[in-house]
Amino acid sequence: MRFLHTADWHIGKKLHGFDLSEAQTHAYHQIRQLAIDEQVDAVVIAGDLYDRAIPNEKSVTQLDEMLIDLNLKQHFPILAISGNHDSATRLRTGSRWFKETKYYLNTKLSQALTPIEFADTQFFLLPYFEPFEARRYFEDDQIRTAEAGMIKIVAAMQAKFNPAKKHVLVAHFFAAGSEHVDSETQVTVGGLNAIPVGLLAPFDYVALGHLHGKDALHADRVRYSGSPVKFSVSEAQQQKGVWIVDTDPFKIEFKPLSPERDVRVLENDFATLTNPQYYQQQKQDDYLAIRLTDKRVIPNVMQALREIYPNIIELERADGPVLTDTATAQIDPTLDPMTLMTQFFEQMTNDEMTAQQQTWAAQALTAATKEDN
Repeated sequence: MRFLHTADWHIGKKLHGFDLSEAQTHAYHQIRQLAIDEQVDAVVIAGDLYDRAIPNEKSVTQLDEMLIDLNLKQHFPILAISGNHDSATRLRTGSRWFKETKYYLNTKLSQALTPIEFADTQFFLLPYFEPFEARRYFEDDQIRTAEAGMIKIVAAMQAKFNPAKKHVLVAHFFAAGSEHVDSETQVTVGGLNAIPVGLLAPFDYVALGHLHGKDALHADRVRYSGSPVKFSVSEAQQQKGVWIVDTDPFKIEFKPLSPERDVRVLENDFATLTNPQYYQQQKQDDYLAIRLTDKRVIPNVMQALREIYPNIIELERADGPVLTDTATAQIDPTLDPMTLMTQFFEQMTNDEMTAQQQTWAAQALTAATKEDN
């Protein structure tokens, strides 16, 4: 059997306030075309279809259009699970008729123990779960960690193995030994959610979601697909894509996706960044994190850069704090707090406080003094 492994679509996610819906649709079109070109038998989505538990109407419509296209129009079976960002209750709305179109969506731990059967492969779809869910399902008060829960879950799954078929686990968790980036909501507390890779050995392949880079874990048959779109500067160097997996004989191949707008880091001085000979060689509408090498003060620096690079998501100094041309003002510790605040306001704004601002400042100082006492 051949299938496509993807995960972490995070429909509805924003990048420093920028709407990523077009980028996500652009990535989806490539995923659909790969499924067609590679003639896969099914598409696996390993959790976090949405970015939040209560997605807005636009996000719901966008995901619906993707799934309807993939499942009803292109006729691909879909094997999906809920992730830690999804609301399992909301995601499974309408699930009573999903299977009629070969859209298999598991949002409950109990569903994971019944395999989805294909001619030569069994799929076990394990949604994101908390230890208390495994403790309640197995009626075992000793289950206090996800690892303890997985020991029980894997054993229950193995009891359903058909020895004549291959066995694939689809799951959404943090595998021990993985590396994460800052766009991934961490759900590990004291190792509660870390699953040792060794526990997954009974499966011929484990299709994981949760971490956004395909290289977060290096195990021959346990893989993260990564997200199809870059969601933070920490993902700037990642190659996004999907896995094409053959179960017999076993083979995996990573297929890259091309971004509509890339996430990149530009490090240079202000004069170079604003020089036409430089910026005309850049893809100026990419999502850019700019690292300025200047140490001098540059008035209205963000406004000036955004006239050239409209999608700046970060701006910082590469070498630390800015060196000012004027001496730092000395603080007189003998002044009362209101005078200090007034002087600070004038230094920062080159203007005097209005009567209303003075009233607000006095009220804030009074409240702060009460809290200290």
